[in-house]
Amino acid sequence: MSEHPTLTKTSPDRENRLAGETSPYLLQHKNNPVDWRPWGPQALEEAQRANKPILLSVGYAACHWCHVMAHESFEDEATAAVMNELFVNIKVDREERPDIDQIYMSALHHLGEQGGWPLTMFLTPKGEPVWGGTYFPKTSRYGRAAFVDVLREVSRLFREEPGKIGQNRDALMERLETKARPVGKVVIGSDDLNKLALQIGGAFDPQHGGLRGAPKFPNASLYELAWRAGLRTGDERFFKLIEHTLEHICEGGIYDHLGGGFSRYSVDERWLVPHFEKMLYDNAQLLELLALAYQRSGNPLFRQRAAETVGWLAREMTTAEGAFSASLDADSEGEEGKYYVWSLAEVEQALGPDAALFVQHYDVTSEGNFEGHNILNLLNHLPRSKEDEAKFSMLRQKLFMLREKRIRPGLDDKVLADWNGLMIAALANAGAMLNEPDWIARADKAFDFIAKSMTRADRLGHSWREGKLLYPGLASDFACMIRAAIALYEATGRRERLDQALTWQKAFEATYANPQNGGYYLTASDAEGLVVRPASTADEATPNPNAIAAQNLLRLAALTGDEQWRERADRLFDGVLSQSGDNLLSHAALLNALDLRLNAAEIVVTGPAHAHFSEAALRLPYLNRIMLRAPSADALPAGHPAQAKIAAGVSAAFICVGQTCSLPVTDPAKIAEVVDAMRPRSS
Repeated sequence: MSEHPTLTKTSPDRENRLAGETSPYLLQHKNNPVDWRPWGPQALEEAQRANKPILLSVGYAACHWCHVMAHESFEDEATAAVMNELFVNIKVDREERPDIDQIYMSALHHLGEQGGWPLTMFLTPKGEPVWGGTYFPKTSRYGRAAFVDVLREVSRLFREEPGKIGQNRDALMERLETKARPVGKVVIGSDDLNKLALQIGGAFDPQHGGLRGAPKFPNASLYELAWRAGLRTGDERFFKLIEHTLEHICEGGIYDHLGGGFSRYSVDERWLVPHFEKMLYDNAQLLELLALAYQRSGNPLFRQRAAETVGWLAREMTTAEGAFSASLDADSEGEEGKYYVWSLAEVEQALGPDAALFVQHYDVTSEGNFEGHNILNLLNHLPRSKEDEAKFSMLRQKLFMLREKRIRPGLDDKVLADWNGLMIAALANAGAMLNEPDWIARADKAFDFIAKSMTRADRLGHSWREGKLLYPGLASDFACMIRAAIALYEATGRRERLDQALTWQKAFEATYANPQNGGYYLTASDAEGLVVRPASTADEATPNPNAIAAQNLLRLAALTGDEQWRERADRLFDGVLSQSGDNLLSHAALLNALDLRLNAAEIVVTGPAHAHFSEAALRLPYLNRIMLRAPSADALPAGHPAQAKIAAGVSAAFICVGQTCSLPVTDPAKIAEVVDAMRPRSS
């Protein structure tokens, strides 16, 4: 890990006016270079005497983003100098003075801003609220102005138009928006992500789902980008767009209705005729999307397809060691799709008197729907009762057993670390959301094999077969297996998974980091010499390793309490996005990582009943949920800021969304409600 610049802090023996207070939270700030004052008549009198506006900062000891803002800005000599010059600065512990907090939090809501802590309010010298927010970044980032720019603009309005300060909020916001978008730098915030999602939505096929035209690929990263827009905006249209697409994929011929699992893509616009090969990575990405769609809609089709896909994975794709094979061929007996297609006569002979109902629903005709043959599908969307579904299950099993006697397509049984990482994470995430512990156990077993048999010291290999390992691995292997380790840690709470993620991340930094763009090369620094080291940042059939790595870094920051990982992610965003130019949609997975950076719900569950809280937290969409179990202080990494949240015998969830924290939640059933209420709704 490269060195990070440290902030210039005041000398520990130099104290400000908070040194005489009793609140532990206020005492945490007694050595700040900011000339903090406690709330009281003296502070208000000084503001009026000096005719300076007041900067009011409200927080509490267990508020993570309060500590982040303190470290970035209040411990910084340069920022403190601006604060001291332009404002009378007042620090309040909301637990000590809930009355003050309530007044100004209410004022923030009336101003149309999202509430939470840290609360940063600008007041007139008499203490009247003018404008404010929560966390402000030290430097301009993601469409948000730097804290010092905010300070200077607010102060300018007080000086130049003191009589109209209340009416100048719009002008203030306009100027800050300009400050937040410095010339020559790519700046993307939530509103920009929403515009891109609308652009994607306009390219969707309203009848069949997916992007217009043929062939049709299951573009999981683009689907996720649209889904995340629904989470940000609350606009149901984004969810419906993806659910409509998934319904067609689940009922089309791209899905194997007898054996489970999805083919690579559809050659037509209806999702009917697949390119029949089945890839591990496609099924991993679709499994996660199906879990999300079922959790939101309750549509049983999505859960059924997810379960059937895991069944296919267990039956046909799992190696003797418990890892997952790479792919199944499209061909058998030298003919593409021969293993999967049927004639009407074959179906009628197999199903007897039940065939009539089956062929009607599954689009089986004498002419066929594919080169004289029939691909089973449900795209005619005929109504089916529960009784029909039960009968179809039995009939499908009859055809499946008959199909098993055919010559099977070839199996590519090599174990790829990156593709396995995608499936392990999918099983962990979907298993946690849908309460399927067996899926998580499968993920655990595959992970153990790769961690033990496909590594050398702290380095991953890429491909394993029959005891032979192709080494060293690629950036995709590290990114995907780190993601898998984190997903398993969140799903199980097993500390060794987080430790493994950190071990791999450090090795990843040492041998793959690309100083040119803040991202990662595809190949290791000590890999076999190539003319150039590949360093593409665009998505392909799988998300680009840089995008997966960005999400990993953000999750590691939350789970370990080590801000160096968030800073590392920010350097990656700055470098890669600045080079992506007009090609943003080919970086959809990185934009999804950026959404995690802006809107993640970080949840720390504590106390004897932490298991009940963690179960509730894991039901939230995995996309923007980061969950840390902390039944006791010993369960946390040393120095983790969540140490302050643990009180003897008290069970609670501490929630931060974006860069804003809530009060402790003591009822597990309220976690989802609090997260939803805290999530800012962008237009």
